[in-house]
Amino acid sequence: MLSDADITYLRRCVELAREALEAGDAPFGSVLVDAAGKIIYEDRNRNVTEADVTWHPEFTIVKWAQKNLAPADRATATVYTSGEHCPMCSTAHANAGLGRIVYASSSAQLERWRVELGIQAGPVVSLPINQVAPGIQVDGPAPGLDEEVRGLHKEKLARMTS
Repeated sequence: MLSDADITYLRRCVELAREALEAGDAPFGSVLVDAAGKIIYEDRNRNVTEADVTWHPEFTIVKWAQKNLAPADRATATVYTSGEHCPMCSTAHANAGLGRIVYASSSAQLERWRVELGIQAGPVVSLPINQVAPGIQVDGPAPGLDEEVRGLHKEKLARMTS
């Protein structure tokens, strides 16, 4: 069950995903929230504009957290994200010792939307976070916000084909 605070953080993730889309990147955004409920880091996808396939917001959160947070603080932090982590980001998250993950839309939903929109599958199999990192507490998707994320992916496709 997602709390009102969870939804507020996820809304910020969707805003960041919109920013990514507007900049020409895939629509993903994430925030890192400390145990006190403060957003301490946020980013959006930049893998196209920066020409770096690892520039996912979940991955940059891991890199920032390792440099700026003690292990105990990483363990009590929560990553909120517009889309469920990919296997690369799930692995990095687990190895860095970050805590809970909350997502607006799931990997399974994204795969289904890609099929519906006629988008070819990527080079990596999409897996649920807990198949990659079974010890992480994961919550999502967020009804309503997941449909907003779907709309962003649909808009991305429309921009690519026009």
